[in-house]
Amino acid sequence: MIVLSLYDYTGEAVRPWADAGYDCYCYDIQHPAEGMVDGNIHFMRADLHDPAVLDAIIATFSGQDVRFVMGWPVCTDMAVSGAAHFAKKRAVDPDFQIKAAGYAMDCARVADALGAPYMIENPVSVLSTLWRKPNHTFHPYEFGGYIPLGEYDHPIWPDYIASRDAYPKKTCLWTGNGFVMPQTKPVQPEPGYSSQHRKLGGKSQKTKNIRSATPRGFARAIFEANHKETTQC
Repeated sequence: MIVLSLYDYTGEAVRPWADAGYDCYCYDIQHPAEGMVDGNIHFMRADLHDPAVLDAIIATFSGQDVRFVMGWPVCTDMAVSGAAHFAKKRAVDPDFQIKAAGYAMDCARVADALGAPYMIENPVSVLSTLWRKPNHTFHPYEFGGYIPLGEYDHPIWPDYIASRDAYPKKTCLWTGNGFVMPQTKPVQPEPGYSSQHRKLGGKSQKTKNIRSATPRGFARAIFEANHKETTQC
């Protein structure tokens, strides 16, 4: 049984699936050319902006037992939080947002071609106008209750990401093919805006990776809602 995760650098989104025995493939341009393996998680380098690469992924898994597809396309050119920079970007490339929206739609194309349930994540963005309205929205703290005792602190970035994902960040999901939205198990977030994001200014790749890291409670909730108990490995 196979799970695909596109634009996935950390692999946190697929870890609950991998722990349950699924073979998980995380595609991102930051992975080494030779790839790497961590248990059931295969990290594969891929330029997902190249249609030929997406076609190759579809061909690789066509006819196989793909159970779920996730997409985490880059939001830099679409998120409303970056609207102040849109005019400058449009002057350089008038189609920059159309291209960015296309990358998100390509994730759905992969899932549709493989007949798998899918979810595509982005913050509040122009994707709602350039593609379609999101099917669901959530904040990370709404799923913090899924993180088990003893694992409250983030294993990679505890100084940046709030314990138990107890922070607000309105996030949108575009879903299809039988995706199930999990029930919330909220924890108490800090009041107002998330203080952790004040630590994450700048344009470094590390900063971008932390800002876009999949909330662990949300990842666990997605697994529990969409993993079919009747088809365990």
